[in-house]
This record gives sequence, structure tokens and C-alpha cells, in this order.
Amino acid sequence: MIMKLSVLGMMKYRAVSLLAMLFCCSLSAQVKYEREFRIKKSQFPEASLKLAEPFLDGVRKLRFYKEIDSSRQTYEIKFKRDRLKYSVEFNDKDALEDVEVSITEVDIPEASFQAMTAYLKEQFSKYKIRKIQQQYPRSAFASTEETFRNTFQNLILPEIRYEILVHAKTTEEYMDFEILFDAEGQFLKQRKSLPPNYDHVLY
Repeated sequence: MIMKLSVLGMMKYRAVSLLAMLFCCSLSAQVKYEREFRIKKSQFPEASLKLAEPFLDGVRKLRFYKEIDSSRQTYEIKFKRDRLKYSVEFNDKDALEDVEVSITEVDIPEASFQAMTAYLKEQFSKYKIRKIQQQYPRSAFASTEETFRNTFQNLILPEIRYEILVHAKTTEEYMDFEILFDAEGQFLKQRKSLPPNYDHVLY
């Protein structure tokens, strides 16, 4: 009887250990640390640059970046146009991923922003919004031209997303998080962000 209880105890212990390990793996999969490096125009992928160049006439403060995280690398063009700050991101296959424009809280529909702040208050005891970008995913529109046109017109469409960078307090410390919401302010995904102690410009 004692042996049976011991075996059952061992089986229960292993099951709990396995569940704990899977839980930890799940959490770590949601953590993507990224680094962004400024590069020369000549170092930017030629095919990606060719795709973006028709939309770069008249822009100012044109800069090029390479971004590396735990799972992939991307390339980004940043610039100012009509007093607004934009970023254009390509994957390593020279495909446009999205175009983003920096905005403020007042540019977001009230109901959407309320949904975002409700999520932030639920997740963090304290937080400060550092940056908001309105994101136009290339996959949501018929063409690259339409993606750029919608971004430059700053249209609020059902397909857009909001990317928010927050400095927030977790259970023990303050950390930076990059959080993605849909057009209605519903949470999509979240990842930790490295502190800006590298060659990275927060527009």
C-alpha cells in the first residue's frame, strides 16, 4: 500500500513538474527581445528600398535601420512627412509588413482608447504611455500603394492596429512593453522591450 501511494505521489509530482515546465515555456515564447541598429542606405536591402522609394519624395530626416529579435530580422525606414513621423517595415524577404505613423491619445477614437486603458490598468499597477503608433498592415490592404495612401491620409479604418510602448510596473520592477491592439482597442499581443541603451531613435 505504501509503495502504491509512493508511486502515485511520484506520478503526481512528475505531472505537476511537466505542467510547470510547459507553462514556463509558454511564457518565454511570449517574450521577444529586440535590438535596432541604425545602418547606411547602402546597407538597406535593395529590393525593399526600390519598393519604398516611390513614396519617399519630399520626406525629411530619412533614416535606415536593421532590427533583430529572438526569432527574425527586419528592416525599417523612418522619416518625417508633413510634420508627422512614419516608419516602414520590411521582412528579410523584401516584403512590406506595415507602415506606421506616430500619433497621440487624442487621435484615437474614445471607445478604442478606453478599451486599451482598461487592459493596461488590469495588467499593471502603474504605467506610462511613451509612444503610440497607428499601424497599417500590408496584408490588410489590396496593394502597397493603398497601404501607403491610407497611412499618409491617416485614415481610421477597421483594419488598422495600435502599437503602444509603455513603461509599466510589474510585481517587482518597472519594464518597457510593446503592446498591440486592434482598431477597437482589443488586445492582440504583448512583448517586453529592451531599454533604449543602444543606437535606436524613438521618434
